[in-house]
Amino acid sequence: MIALREPKPVKRQPRNIPPYLVYEIMDGKPIYYKGFRDVLLQKKTFEEIRGASSLQSIIIYYLVSFIGKFINEDQYTVLTGEAGLHLDHKNNLANDIAIFDNLVLTPDKINKKYADVPPKIAIEVDIVADIEDLGESGYIYKKTQKLLNFGTEKVFWVLTTAQVVIVATSEKIETFSWNKDIELINSQSFNIGKFLDKKGIIVE
Repeated sequence: MIALREPKPVKRQPRNIPPYLVYEIMDGKPIYYKGFRDVLLQKKTFEEIRGASSLQSIIIYYLVSFIGKFINEDQYTVLTGEAGLHLDHKNNLANDIAIFDNLVLTPDKINKKYADVPPKIAIEVDIVADIEDLGESGYIYKKTQKLLNFGTEKVFWVLTTAQVVIVATSEKIETFSWNKDIELINSQSFNIGKFLDKKGIIVE
């Protein structure tokens, strides 16, 4: 199990950073995309740092496809593609995949703004934010707690380097090998390792 520690104090970032490099807002402070410094130094374009790896993309595809096979659209709505989430005036987060109860995300709340109600399930595949100040465990801890406090029932983190899935609820946080069957919702379980093996994808 991965121990999650309290995040370290956030250091000051360089000034005059364009808003488009902001990935999320936490406690009123911007969290930038990983690699934003390379964009500022003109070593990379924004498109280069924003794009997901092929591994991240195929895992997200697998999870979205898996969800689509059983989800009851009369009961749930699934949002993908860094779905924005407005917790309050100091916190705007993003989710790779978010599953909402239709009684919570009602039709009148689907508009051109971030969703301002909690998803039932939030799924993250790797970290695309610059976490130099918080560290991996600090960022995961902070974002997970904010989602749970907002009302999200279960938060999943898929970490491709460690090949694990972290599952967090208000009661506990557990870490599993991604080769295991892991329940998502309503007794429906996914297995990332099995999917990658089936596709002939080797992750080193």
